Amino acid sequence: MEISASSRRILASLLESRTGQQLASGRRWRMDAALAPLLRDGGFESVDQLVSRLASGLAPALTDQVIEALLNNETYFYRDRLPFDLLMGGPLKRLEAARAAEKKLSIWSVGCSTGQELYSIAMSLAEQELRWRGWTIELVGTDVSRVAIHRAREGRYSQFEVQRGLAVTQMLRWFTDQGNGQWQVSDRLREMVRFEVRTISERPPRPGKFDIILCRNLLLYFAGSMRRLAFTRLADSIAPDGSLMLGAGETVIGQTDQFVSDPNCRGLYIPAPATAASERRVA
Repeated sequence: MEISASSRRILASLLESRTGQQLASGRRWRMDAALAPLLRDGGFESVDQLVSRLASGLAPALTDQVIEALLNNETYFYRDRLPFDLLMGGPLKRLEAARAAEKKLSIWSVGCSTGQELYSIAMSLAEQELRWRGWTIELVGTDVSRVAIHRAREGRYSQFEVQRGLAVTQMLRWFTDQGNGQWQVSDRLREMVRFEVRTISERPPRPGKFDIILCRNLLLYFAGSMRRLAFTRLADSIAPDGSLMLGAGETVIGQTDQFVSDPNCRGLYIPAPATAASERRVA
């Protein structure tokens, strides 16, 4: 279905103003497919007609639905497996030693979508029960999408979703077959995690610093100014000796001076020395 250039601009502007995300040209082909259910359910003959309704300002609920439809909630369990292996190795071992006295760790998944990333970490930790016995580990996921967060809290996934990234043994250990192709994550894992609706431009989900922050495949959707703000929020929220993980196509190089590459773990980032030193003085 043909969408006028003006409607595309309005939708892109709406998405960016509400979420900070840009609807880059490479994603605009998704508009037709993403908005098709709303057109059908709302009886709209075209996207242009839908946009006219949005422009009237009389349909706030419809505006929320359009935003949700345009968001990219692509995720799956143990996405790109290597980063999880990397995380459970170097950074976690280092922090385990550094926090041995207090036995507390906190991990924040930014742009967590429907929760698979955080549940993957929860599974990895739960499968090392003896190693983490006696520890208090906080796992928090945030996302701008209310629909995605609702699904994450619910912890119910389709057969396709649980098979995507999980070994059969993990499916059987941590999920219950609910029938009709639906699988429910175990209560134990659900008790380990917490999910909130929140944009990265807002305050972090709680006061204090996180030991590990995952912000994968989110910053690439932001304009430069929004990306710089996001890095500032991440820098303000991470412990001086913490670790930041970005997506495979993302980097801090040329984007911020608040983080540098981790010399001991390629692909991860740590607070820049000056930033970390400043944080220690403030503390």
